[in-house]
Amino acid sequence: MGYSLMIHGGAGAIGAPERFAPSLRAIIETGADMLTKGASALDAVTECVRLLEDDPLFNAGRGSVLNADGAVYCDASVMDGRGLSAGAVAGVRRVRNPVLLARLVMERTPHVFLIGEGAERFGRAQGVVIEEDAYFLTPERQAQLARAKARSATTLDHGATEDGKLGTVGAVARDSAGNLAAATSTGGLVNQMFGRIGDSPVIGAGVFADNDSCAISCTGIGEQFMRTTLARIASVFVETQGMAATDAATAAIAYLVRKVKGSGGLIIVDRNGGCGAAYSTPGMLRASFENGKISVAAG
Repeated sequence: MGYSLMIHGGAGAIGAPERFAPSLRAIIETGADMLTKGASALDAVTECVRLLEDDPLFNAGRGSVLNADGAVYCDASVMDGRGLSAGAVAGVRRVRNPVLLARLVMERTPHVFLIGEGAERFGRAQGVVIEEDAYFLTPERQAQLARAKARSATTLDHGATEDGKLGTVGAVARDSAGNLAAATSTGGLVNQMFGRIGDSPVIGAGVFADNDSCAISCTGIGEQFMRTTLARIASVFVETQGMAATDAATAAIAYLVRKVKGSGGLIIVDRNGGCGAAYSTPGMLRASFENGKISVAAG
């Protein structure tokens, strides 16, 4: 068919994975329908991540975890494999869909990365939807922060504890024209320090897309993915060693574990439309559309 799509909703020890399956299926079906009707890879990944941001089950947008101050700060990125165009935002508040703001940075500025107040001011000028704080303060996330503070811990959103999912969402795609794109979005870590930024908005760490290799979105402990520039490492495996998506994903995660004992996962669509995923955690939420078939793995 020539066009493929993968999405993810975080990695770790997934509690009650059945909760996530309906959302993952609905979102992958939306993206698959777009690609089938001729949409670009860039439009498909943007829309899938926007939908993941709107779903409070996932740690991005509305479902973002709370930092040590009890506030939501979001990061997001998008990359177009046609010419390595990219846009990213970090530390933004009240922006309903950070992925849309990241795309505006890519398309309407000469820059790649805007942060904090500057990114928010740009977004308002561009008409992005701004929500009140209450939109993001879900009871589940408030209770999660209280548990983390009681343990004096900084936690992830799925993992060894009930709060341990490595919370990031992302999408990667190849369209019928052979173009690749990737997008990633997150609310970060539960109880994280004010000002902390992870890998999700960092090009080459949490996201990457190049028509000569593949499109990649990562999820995990951001510091480890930044230190290893893991998304770019995975793309090099495809471009220079001719690996298919599954092999490149497996090799990249092995590299992450070998170098920094890293925890997390990634999804890849390669230049031929092959889909692949790998993770060093007990599980990863993901769904794919490949060769006309949809599959969902919620666990």
